[in-house]
This record gives sequence, C-alpha cells and structure tokens, in this order.
Amino acid sequence: MISVQEQLKAIRRGTSEIIDEKDLAEKLASGKPLRVKAGFDPTAPDLHLGHTVLLHKMRQFQELGHEVVFLIGDFTGMIGDPTGRSETRKNLTHEEVKENAKTYLQQVYKILDKDKTTIAYNSEWMNKFSSVNMIELAAHYTVARMLERDDFQKRLAKNLPVSIHELMYPLIQGYDSVALKSDLELGGTDQKFNLLVGRDLQRAYGQKPQIVLTMPLLEGTDGVQKMSKSLGNSIGVFDAPHDMFGKIMSISDDLMWRYYELLSQVSAEELEAMKKQAASGALNPKHAKMNLAKEIVARYHSAELAESALIEFENVFKKKNLPDEIPAAEGWGNDLRGICNILKDFKLTDSTSAARRLIQQGSVTVNGDKVSDVNQELPGNQEYLIKVGKKRFLKIQPG
Repeated sequence: MISVQEQLKAIRRGTSEIIDEKDLAEKLASGKPLRVKAGFDPTAPDLHLGHTVLLHKMRQFQELGHEVVFLIGDFTGMIGDPTGRSETRKNLTHEEVKENAKTYLQQVYKILDKDKTTIAYNSEWMNKFSSVNMIELAAHYTVARMLERDDFQKRLAKNLPVSIHELMYPLIQGYDSVALKSDLELGGTDQKFNLLVGRDLQRAYGQKPQIVLTMPLLEGTDGVQKMSKSLGNSIGVFDAPHDMFGKIMSISDDLMWRYYELLSQVSAEELEAMKKQAASGALNPKHAKMNLAKEIVARYHSAELAESALIEFENVFKKKNLPDEIPAAEGWGNDLRGICNILKDFKLTDSTSAARRLIQQGSVTVNGDKVSDVNQELPGNQEYLIKVGKKRFLKIQPG
C-alpha cells in the first residue's frame, strides 16, 4: 500500500497547481480509489507531445491504484473550446469529430494502461439533454462570472464577438464532472476556469467538489509558444522515428529539462542527479538529450527504431562536420536583428563588412541553410545554429 505522502510526492511532480492539496490528502487517506477525469476534444486527428503531458499524469494515477476516465468531448468538440482564442472557432460536424476521435484511441494507449482506462463520451449524456435541462444548467452560473474569463474580456475590449454557445462551453465541460461524479479533474493551466466551473456545478448538483490539478503547457520546438500543430512547433505522436528524434534534439538545453520532467519516466532523483552532472560538466547536455529522444521514440515506436534514429542522427551530425562542443549564447527577444550585426556582435566576424563579405562568398549558414541575403533579419526568440566558414560555430538559444 502506497502511503498518502508517497502518493502526494508523485502527484506533485510537474504539477502547476492543486486545488486544493488538503482535500486531496483527505481523499487519498480514505483509501478509496479516486475517479480521475481528463477531457480531450477531438478537434484535430493527431495528438502531439503537448497533449501527452496530461496522459502521463493520468498513467501515474493508474500506477497509484486510481480509476482513470479518458473523456472524449465529442459533444463539446462540435462547439469548440474558446480558451485562448481571439475569435470564435469554426464549428465541426459530428462526422468530423467522430473521425478524429478514432485516431485518439489509437494513440492514447501508447501511455495509458488499456485494461485500467475507462473511455467515456460526453455525447452520452448531453444528447439526452432537453431544452429544460439546458436552461436549468445555465441557471447555475451568471453572465458576469462567465465574462471574468480573460480571453472573453480581451475580445470584448477589441469589439470582437463572443457567441452565446461559447458561454455554454464551460458549463457543459463542467457538467461532465457532474455526470461522471469525478473526484479529480486534470487540465492544462489554460483550463483552470473551466475546471473550477466543474467544482461549482458539482456543489450545485449536491456533489462534493472535485480536486482540480493543472499541468503546465509544454513549449514547442521553438521554446517560446505552447506546442501547437498550427504554429509548426509540434512533435506529433505519429511522427516518423527519425523526425521525432531530430525534433527533440533541436530543442534548447534548458527546455530539455522541462521535457524530462513532464514526459520522461526518469525518476525525480535521477533527474536531479543529471542536472547536477550537467552543471558540473560531467554530463554533456547533448548526450542527455539523446537519451531523452531515444526514450520518447521507443515509447511511440520501438526500442529498435529509436536506436536506428539515434544512429541516423549521429551520421547526419558527423556529415555536417559539427563539433561535439558548440558555444551557446542567449538571443535578443522578439526584436529583429540583421545577420551582419549578429555575426559581429557575437564575435563570429570582426566587423559587419567582414560579415557581408563572408555571406557573399557563401560561407555563412543558419540551421544548415546558406545565407544569401546580407540584409536578412532574424528574431531572437528562436534557436539557431550559425556556422561561419569551416570552424566557427555558435548556438543561439531563445532569449
């Protein structure tokens, strides 16, 4: 039997907030398995590693002996979550949502234990809702409270429309917790408002309010924006092994530790030891990143394909004549900076005129691509590998 303190220690790993931990400790002390719920709207066919942050935490609850409900929001998916949106989402058809949901089930069992996972669809209860039921549900919340949402306020301040059905979304998501009688709900930090609505509605319907546990949003390969397919910074669960491996190797050394904490099976003690070794120079961050890439590729493909991806990556790395140790520097934020000034400021050339000459000679590359425009400008919030001539290298990390 795992003690309450041991469970709390495991649950806290990578967690942003628990509302509230005292209630969670009491529920754990009862010895009754918790019903842990997390909802996923199938608005796109593929999951990426950002989505799996919640799945890893759900797997952790399974290993601690709790019941996990993977809720597919096939009803809410047709509305579209307004969280973080600057405009109303395009409504999806039932057929589109149903098709996307099929691929979710193919992907989630890469992490969740199939035999210990309950699959639910919120259309099971929402399709039975009458207009009277919907009015009763809406009566439990005020417009003023709903408009406290930051994303709604921003839209209204810009005179952008907020549709009535968007106001209903948090209520319907919240009612899912009532229908499932959940003890704890997981979500990203951007979902906090919706998760708290679930607590309020459970009280209104005579249930004990669920614990809310939020997880951080995983940054994509650019190290700045949250992982999103639309932003082109995502690592897909179904990406080919060599693509997945290469994308993980492209993240910054600092971001690597965050990926380890949220995505890896490495224990907290092992991770802390690795960080200390890297800080002392005993561990090359590149090697730590390779181990992370191998672990993740093996999870979604196989150990053999992970090893092949590693060998392929090393061969490509050698062909590019890259040294094992590359000096790194912090970027310059969101501002644009000319390539000639970048070369001079980071001492890759003695002057901007020398930089201009080397570019014209074809001796400068950024991320493997030859620079041909001496007036090219780069934002400082992305990662770059700059090569000048055959021996001068610099890695720019987002700053």
